[in-house]
Amino acid sequence: MAMSVKNEKLNKWIREVADMCQPESVYVCNGTKEEYDLMMAKMIAGGSATPLKKRPGSYLFRSDPSDVARVEDRTYISTSSREEAGPTNNWVNPTELKETMKGLYKGCMKGRTMYVIPFSMGPIGSPISKIGVEISDSPYVVCNMHIMTRVSSRVMELLDAGEDFIPCLHSIGAPLAPGQEDVQWPCAPIESKYISHFPEENLIWSYGSGYGGNALLGKKCLALRIASAMARREGWMAEHMLILRLTNPEGKQYHIAAAFPSACGKTNLAMMRPTIQGWKCECIGDDIAWMKIGPDGRLYAINPENGFFGVAPGTSYDTNPMAMDTVRENVIFTNCALTDDGDVWWEGMTDEVPPHLIDWKGRDWTPHSREDAAHANARFTAPASQCPVICKDWENPNGVPIDIFIFGGRRNSVVPLVFEAYDWDHGVFLGATAASETTSANIGAVGNLRRDPFAMTPFCGYNMGDYFRHWLDMGDRLGKNAPRIFYVNWFRKSPEGMFLWPGFSDNSRVLKWMCERIDGRVEAQKTPIGFLPAEGDLDLAGLDISPEIMKELMRIDTDAWAAEIPDIRAHFAKFGNRLPERLAVQLEALRRRLE
Repeated sequence: MAMSVKNEKLNKWIREVADMCQPESVYVCNGTKEEYDLMMAKMIAGGSATPLKKRPGSYLFRSDPSDVARVEDRTYISTSSREEAGPTNNWVNPTELKETMKGLYKGCMKGRTMYVIPFSMGPIGSPISKIGVEISDSPYVVCNMHIMTRVSSRVMELLDAGEDFIPCLHSIGAPLAPGQEDVQWPCAPIESKYISHFPEENLIWSYGSGYGGNALLGKKCLALRIASAMARREGWMAEHMLILRLTNPEGKQYHIAAAFPSACGKTNLAMMRPTIQGWKCECIGDDIAWMKIGPDGRLYAINPENGFFGVAPGTSYDTNPMAMDTVRENVIFTNCALTDDGDVWWEGMTDEVPPHLIDWKGRDWTPHSREDAAHANARFTAPASQCPVICKDWENPNGVPIDIFIFGGRRNSVVPLVFEAYDWDHGVFLGATAASETTSANIGAVGNLRRDPFAMTPFCGYNMGDYFRHWLDMGDRLGKNAPRIFYVNWFRKSPEGMFLWPGFSDNSRVLKWMCERIDGRVEAQKTPIGFLPAEGDLDLAGLDISPEIMKELMRIDTDAWAAEIPDIRAHFAKFGNRLPERLAVQLEALRRRLE
């Protein structure tokens, strides 16, 4: 072991795992650059990492074709009763699940090094942060955790001083027999992959996958599934939300947290460059927000992560210039294509398609090839500190005060560009009924309406009916200090199928209206679904958009809204007696307003 461990609970756990998994050696990580370089050198030598000549300090990895994304159907919330996990989670009895997994873990690290990774989610020592320790047999995981979390000997010092931690056990599930050649991306077959959470004991066990959220256990597993359950018990919030700061020309700051399902432009919004004169946008986080009520009674948020784990395809200087500048150096790329001059490429990155590439499966690729060069879920892992618009307060241990919550989804029709909730309960109703038409990012028929409450369906670590109640309780505690709630839809289309709103940087115009609403600078018109901008109140200066298009973007078809009621009713029925009565009241009130 590279470091001595004084924390008794940790020491005992390391010994137990080592006895069960039987690694060749144990290494305790310290988070230094030397350690990172050592891991990378090991992976270059083994053939799994390709250094990129064109990007300093950057490497390309190719995963096994069976191991390319989060495996939602192999992800479990294991609580003492099925009722606690609720209808949106896969449930297995904890005793049974542990027996199964212990069988898989037995000897699973033979021939490999067991890495002990002490990490902090959030700035080290922040009152909103939590400490985790991930044990893994994957050097790829070590390097990604270096970027995505704060791995440091300072975390070990806190542990040695007796600070508690969340144990996260991970194995790729590919033991090596003496003399056996390793493969480029070791993992277990799909049927023996398990991503298991035990929220009642703050425990995460993952087996068989080396990819993304299945293996980087600080991300969705700890920061959302386990943290959401802790947050309910401890009276705070762990949400699947970006955080940004908007500053108006007078220098007034507003902080916005926004939740969108996948493929709705979360990273784009988090790193937006406003098109309106004199306004400035800075990124605090692009994926997860942890929020606690501060001494002044307001809600304060931190980004618990230390990096961005972003989807590469579709990212370009047109769609997200700030992300493109963030990934110039010191980045881990996974399942992107390799150019002949030693750079990465993916679909949508440039208008010009290279004449020859090595695709994500390591094969020769030309524009005539039948498959994409990069996998649709290809990723970049990049330090947040490299983002040109990262906010100077992104690591403020006290967090930033949230003024506005935004929910949204991808809808071709029905939902207008923006509207404001009447009050907190109405806003929670909007979050609880948030819906998107499915894209290729979610498995399922494209175009079906999928309810994704608060964009948390795959990430809520307990019964979602109780989660809705927790939101209502937080509003009761916040009272007049509660953030205002808005709903947006950037994706409305004309009957001919053309997007009506330009989106991207022009979304700043919609955010400006929200800030003006908070300051009481603009009136709004009351409609059956919420408050809409009064005509002329959205700043369209310099934007070439016709009054007819604006009218269509804001149009409310009461019949189309009324047609949604049965779907919302069916959605709520899933939660049975766990659905808060206050949400049933909201649904009935909407039905009456639409009549």
